[in-house]
Amino acid sequence: MEALSVNNLRGSWGTLLIPVNTDNSIDYGCLENQLDFLCNSGISGIYSNGTAGEFFNQTEDEFDKIQFLMAEKCNKNNIPFQIGACHMSPIISFERIERSKFLNPGAFQVIFPDWLPVTSGEQILFLKKAAEATAPVPIVLYNPGHSKTVLQPQDFSRLHREISALIGVKVAAKEQSWFDAMKVHGEGLSVFIQGHRLATGIKERVAAGSYSNIACLNPLGAVAWYHLMQENIQEALVVEKRIADFFENCIFPFAKAGYSDPALDKLLAFAGGWSSMSTRIRFPYKWVDEEDALKVRQQAKKMLPELITRF
Repeated sequence: MEALSVNNLRGSWGTLLIPVNTDNSIDYGCLENQLDFLCNSGISGIYSNGTAGEFFNQTEDEFDKIQFLMAEKCNKNNIPFQIGACHMSPIISFERIERSKFLNPGAFQVIFPDWLPVTSGEQILFLKKAAEATAPVPIVLYNPGHSKTVLQPQDFSRLHREISALIGVKVAAKEQSWFDAMKVHGEGLSVFIQGHRLATGIKERVAAGSYSNIACLNPLGAVAWYHLMQENIQEALVVEKRIADFFENCIFPFAKAGYSDPALDKLLAFAGGWSSMSTRIRFPYKWVDEEDALKVRQQAKKMLPELITRF
């Protein structure tokens, strides 16, 4: 596919969530069905191997199979896609780029090496090397709030000046002062924030889109909500307030109880009811049991009917 750019990297993107069998293997049939649903949902694009894709807990053979399947489905349906070449080891990350480059994604997503924090100089060195490896395909820096090295707004303008192939960043939006700073330091980059705050990001003229946890909940609902943001931002903000209430009451208690982000994303997908995938994530991490997840599904139907009842 044609390489993405800062001008067309936007919208509500859906992630691949890896279906896990009881023996800890990947259910590729379920993954294929998930891809079919995403491709027909109207989503802005699809990406692999974010946190929800459990990139940190795959063999290299599994990585290759996942990328090939995504590329095949997206090319057939003319859907933009990005390959998450993320890994805690920069060596493995660059090997993943080298092996999957022939699939011609719109962009590669990378994370900073994640065992030791990286200095500002090491950040530039890593991203320059990543850009050389992916060229002419651009890169997107995946830097969520749980990263070992969490960047501040001023860091993004510094990196953008040094690495022209860096077209976008995935970050966690914070308070108003963060939005004010990102208006300055995010200029020239496609800034993607967490899905449940996307309406605020659009209103503040900071966010171009989201690698969306709302698309985990329901891709069709995420698409409809994103379109509402373009047509009636005030009404979209009303929906965002109810989303915040749902997360506060139904999702964040599991986070406080020690469940990981992938477990929460799988819980959202189960609550949305659009996939046959279970809430199971890979060993040794715990997942939300189905009895609790069914309660969350009932609350989602009550609290967010326009996001859930769209299929």
